[in-house]
Amino acid sequence: MKLTNSISVSNEDQFFLIAGPCVIESEKQVLQTARELKEITNRHNIELIFKSSFDKANRSSISSYRGPGMERGLEILQRVKDKYDLPVITDFHAPEQAEAVADVVDVLQVPAFLSRQTDMLTAAGETGLPINVKKGQFLSADGMDNVVNKIESTGNEQVMLCERGAMFGYNNLVVDMRNLDIMKELGKPVVFDTTHSVQRPGARGDSSGGDRQFAPTLARAALGAGVAGIFAEVHPDPPSAKCDAATQLPLDEFESLVKKWKAIDDTVKDSERHD
Repeated sequence: MKLTNSISVSNEDQFFLIAGPCVIESEKQVLQTARELKEITNRHNIELIFKSSFDKANRSSISSYRGPGMERGLEILQRVKDKYDLPVITDFHAPEQAEAVADVVDVLQVPAFLSRQTDMLTAAGETGLPINVKKGQFLSADGMDNVVNKIESTGNEQVMLCERGAMFGYNNLVVDMRNLDIMKELGKPVVFDTTHSVQRPGARGDSSGGDRQFAPTLARAALGAGVAGIFAEVHPDPPSAKCDAATQLPLDEFESLVKKWKAIDDTVKDSERHD
């Protein structure tokens, strides 16, 4: 599947990264993170799509920081494209936003909580862009077939499916690695979201908690199973982050993780090519 003129992805080829801060906190923060992520991925010859959100519409509390809004957020993402020649991805939250967001981004993302909303999926498909759909915490992997069909009803077959954990009782998630193989059987590239998978939704009452220390392990497991890409939220100073402070990965530690992930991916896919 072709994401941009220069980036093609599949479950069989070298993995690519979707990475960046959870939410846009400032232009300076976004540009700093994008520059360092590009330097890291260039050193290891890994394709990068930069991610950050202009709005976090599903925050636990009415007083939680949501982002700069669509207009300013898209301006900042355009700056990333212009300054660092990076493709970008962001999520949208209402069908009427899809067209305006698609004017800037290279890949459009459907949030997990909205992954069954028909109007969201068809609006995404009608943009003609590649779509990354987060599998809802409440959906089975084989249920994503209906999600794919809704998008493809628009004539757009450029769909990636993203695993991000499933609800495990209240305020916790668990990852069923079988889902990766099940979604691959739908004939689409599969992405593993390693940082949202270790969330504890709403666990702190007015915000979500999480277990950042397990995110690298889950990424290694997903790459061992063979996926097209890894999604990871990365922040220069996670404890100070305005969203997902408990799960974002530290920017200054990210290169060491990427090196390990690439070694696993190379080993698994080289082996599969020689079987």
